[in-house]
Amino acid sequence: MDAAEDTELARRRPGRRRSEDSRDAILRAAAELVVERGYAAVSIEKIAQRAGTGKQTIYRWWQSKGDVLMEALARKAEVHIPLPDEGSWPADLRRMLEDSFALARAPQLGELLRALMVEAQLDSAFGARFRTEFLERRRAALATLVERARRRGDLPATVTAGFAADVVFGVLWYRLLAVPQPFDRRLTDRLVALLTIAA
Repeated sequence: MDAAEDTELARRRPGRRRSEDSRDAILRAAAELVVERGYAAVSIEKIAQRAGTGKQTIYRWWQSKGDVLMEALARKAEVHIPLPDEGSWPADLRRMLEDSFALARAPQLGELLRALMVEAQLDSAFGARFRTEFLERRRAALATLVERARRRGDLPATVTAGFAADVVFGVLWYRLLAVPQPFDRRLTDRLVALLTIAA
């Protein structure tokens, strides 16, 4: 039996399936509770009750409620903000911005993003995990688009992956945390213009 067959067999084992189902139920329950009650009112105990599992099961996989919600958010980001390939850097950037801003506009997700960022400032250990497991993953996704544009030859010489991420995510977090303003078409147009017109 080769490695691929071993992996497929493991995937089909009932224990593995039950484990995946339980993990999905926990993440779904956590996201639902934040929507219904807000971050502060959510606890590991309430997540466990909603998911129909024990607290010990949650603590086996996650260190805190922030970690549970961070994974739930990361999954949503990966599903709703795929890596587009629209054929050009401006088109790829516009699509990613539109998808990102659509997610940020959802009130419950905006609340979750703000809460996790606050938690990251209060708990340095969680903050380190939040940077590594969420923030850096989103920066890496944008860096993939930048590198593709560089290879394609349509990336302005003044734009780097780090600069693009600072601009895009700096604006996103500033509007979420400090000065609430809409994530609208006008903002998308301005960011695309800033990051696609060669200086």
